[in-house]
Amino acid sequence: MVRHSSRIELSQSALKKNINFIHKKIGQKPRICSVVKANAYGHGTHEFVPMAEKCGIDYFATSSSFEAEEVLEVKNEKSDIIIMGILHDEDIDWTLENGIEFYVFDYNRLALILQESKKTGKKAKIHLEVETGTNRTGMNPEDVGKSITFLKKHSKHFELIGVCSHLGGAESFANRFRIDRQIKVFNDFKRLFKKRKYLPKYFHLACSAAALAWPETILDMVRIGISQYGFWPSPEIYYDHLSKNGKKKDSPLFRVITWKTNVMDIKQVRKDDFVGYGTAFQAYQDMQIAVLPLGYTNGYSRNLSNKGFVLIKGKKSPIVGLVNMNLFMVDVSHIKNVVIGDEVVLIGKQQNNTITVSSFSSSANLINNEMIARLPAAIPRKPVR
Repeated sequence: MVRHSSRIELSQSALKKNINFIHKKIGQKPRICSVVKANAYGHGTHEFVPMAEKCGIDYFATSSSFEAEEVLEVKNEKSDIIIMGILHDEDIDWTLENGIEFYVFDYNRLALILQESKKTGKKAKIHLEVETGTNRTGMNPEDVGKSITFLKKHSKHFELIGVCSHLGGAESFANRFRIDRQIKVFNDFKRLFKKRKYLPKYFHLACSAAALAWPETILDMVRIGISQYGFWPSPEIYYDHLSKNGKKKDSPLFRVITWKTNVMDIKQVRKDDFVGYGTAFQAYQDMQIAVLPLGYTNGYSRNLSNKGFVLIKGKKSPIVGLVNMNLFMVDVSHIKNVVIGDEVVLIGKQQNNTITVSSFSSSANLINNEMIARLPAAIPRKPVR
């Protein structure tokens, strides 16, 4: 079997520690829904879902029916799937046949869903998304009221699994005024459902940031994205955790992902010679350069040109010159006995040094979510202990 130019390892033990920590923060009662959109935030849906199931997770959220199908291919029969985003009309019957739950944020769509339910003979398992102030998707109060009437009338064809909304910026306490307003609006919706005597199985509002820092948002279920993969939603959420626990330092979340490649070639470069395209880097002394077999098409940002690092033999090796489409170069003049084939760590730990996703992301002017979600699906992923 031919090899890819790089590879990703996923730590089962790190994931287990992260899930245990999240349970500790939210309690045992709320159900954890693992958000695996964007190829499980770049970790690989096919690899990550079974890993999460080993940690006791049995609920997975995607952003499309395409992603839901990927989860369906690998999940066990006891796990549930939610589509939080786009569900094309022609895919509704498929979701019903497979018992997949999905968001409804447009009242006018209920009639079509009813029609498909009658045709397939399967109940539609839905979550009504209500608008609380993020102004992306979600029903206004008038349409929610009409939806309750419609759903009660056609109860043979609908199962109301959830009533939900999404917070507009829970990762920053500067948004407190806005989050407080959204919580109030959501509570108004809850009262409406109770008044109409039509309750869902779950009220859910919290994402990772809210679940970790806003206890009033922890309801029947929490939708956990970035934190399960070992990353804090923001520095603010981390410092809030330290403050609440009276600690100056704590590391309860563990990075699941490690990204590696190998040295492709070694070059001896003379002083004043240029490295790579253009004049982006000129050797200031005689140097030894290692060539690495990946670039921006493999998810390694061009913004890391002349400022990123990799690890070789446990030492940091700075990038020299421009990150190309499929190659980039690093300075290994300070490292003894580097040879072709040596392991290179792009993200992760090697001996006593670590390149974190946050350091990688800040150098590339990306947020953690964006950086890891951009990792191409073609890179092979392998679960490890």
